[in-house]
Amino acid sequence: MTDACESDNQKERQMKNLQKKTTNRPLRSAPKTAVKKVEVPLEKKTKEKAAEGEKLQKILARAGKGSRRELEKVIEQGRVSVDGKIAQLGDRVQLSNGTKIRMDGHIVYLKNTEKEVCRVLMYYKPEGELCTRSDPEGRATVFDRLPRLTGSRWIAVGRLDINTSGLLLFTTDGELANRLMHPSQEVEREYSVRVFGNVDDAMLQRLRKGVQLEDGMANFKQIKATGGAGINQWFDVTLTEGRNREVRRLWESQEVQVSRLIRIRYGNIKLQKGLPRGGWEEMDLQKVNYLRELVGLAPETESKVDVTKNRRRTNIRQIRKSVKQHQKYRK
Repeated sequence: MTDACESDNQKERQMKNLQKKTTNRPLRSAPKTAVKKVEVPLEKKTKEKAAEGEKLQKILARAGKGSRRELEKVIEQGRVSVDGKIAQLGDRVQLSNGTKIRMDGHIVYLKNTEKEVCRVLMYYKPEGELCTRSDPEGRATVFDRLPRLTGSRWIAVGRLDINTSGLLLFTTDGELANRLMHPSQEVEREYSVRVFGNVDDAMLQRLRKGVQLEDGMANFKQIKATGGAGINQWFDVTLTEGRNREVRRLWESQEVQVSRLIRIRYGNIKLQKGLPRGGWEEMDLQKVNYLRELVGLAPETESKVDVTKNRRRTNIRQIRKSVKQHQKYRK
């Protein structure tokens, strides 16, 4: 009898253990069926994008209204409408004969997608000029002395603050301007800077390695002493981005003041010797294509620059004359 009871109890325990195992065991899912990815041909993708239309900021940039980066902000501010409806950032537009785009209430005269000649100017910005198209206080701007254009306008490649002089590039191609300014391209900018204060090797090492500014880490890619003595010294410094007043703020982080700042190079384009302050010179096809290839754009095949032996000499004379006239007019 005892043996029979023990046998029954053993069977009961086995049944309970089996139930526990079954309860705790995760349910087996049905075998997954392999999903075969279907590659969409590139040609089809291109056609689909074309059917959706073109990005609004790209259309406005082609119309000479600014760089794509600037125009994205303009769209976000609600200053652009398409066929009477306020545009949103990310909108695509399918252009037709009846499409009406307005910016700040003014009709934007659209350009077709045919390639136009990309033009680039080198400008020697003097101190005291603003990098803006107009100033409510009537102060001089970098656009005042540039040659007039028909059907497009000059777009500044970056900015220099009012107390900084030197090389400033202008182009008629919004996409080129956008790429040259974008931090991801890491285009070098070189400045000649005079500083007031005691500078030692440890400080230069910190500036090369990187210091914390209010908008993140920053550093000089290269620093080279070029002259001066005591607490007034000159250095050539190189950056690969164009944050607001970055050169000045880097030196100020070391309790050193910048007393003079001149941009002397952008990419491989150097400030032209003999170009007067407030003067400009249009770049030839070789230099334009250098900038385009630097940021991954297709090279140009045409140029509006008339390349002759005496072109630069004549230009410099004309520039000096126009600068004198402009200064006389401003007085």
